[in-house]
Amino acid sequence: MKKNKVLSTALVAVIASAAAFGAQAADKGFYAGAGVGQSYVDEGAYDDEDTAYSVFGGYQFNRYFGLEGGYADFGKLEPRGTGTPLDASSVYLTAVGTVPVTDHFSIYGKAGVQRWDLDRAIPSIVGNTDDNGTDPTYGVGVQYRFTDNVALRGEYSRFEVEDTDLDLAQIQLRYDF
Repeated sequence: MKKNKVLSTALVAVIASAAAFGAQAADKGFYAGAGVGQSYVDEGAYDDEDTAYSVFGGYQFNRYFGLEGGYADFGKLEPRGTGTPLDASSVYLTAVGTVPVTDHFSIYGKAGVQRWDLDRAIPSIVGNTDDNGTDPTYGVGVQYRFTDNVALRGEYSRFEVEDTDLDLAQIQLRYDF
């Protein structure tokens, strides 16, 4: 519960900060992208990593604030010893606060909610008695804009699955319409 309170407070702070900068908006519109990287889990019987993929899209209200939705596939995570591999995925919606550092380079933070899905319930992971649920997600990233339409992002995100943390480090390509 403490994590949810901290996450809620952080989300409100990101939205309030972005709204304060809204009067100076320059960049806005729809965008879409895809990413590839590594997923990580180190909880209970699972300590593994695998190749992960994501697709995302959103709307940039101004250069400081946007909303983003997406899908992440964490790949197949193997147990430490005997057991069945775990397939996990997530559909998410986040608020994204961006701080431009230069005309081409920016940093961002995101926080929101996600609907996770496991191919089966994993009782050996603390608290996991379901094969799907809703929990917080949050992350940070950097973005380099090559043109007005194309940007490269590096992002690290955490997807909570009840009391388990799935981490995702990715390189993403973003296209603005």
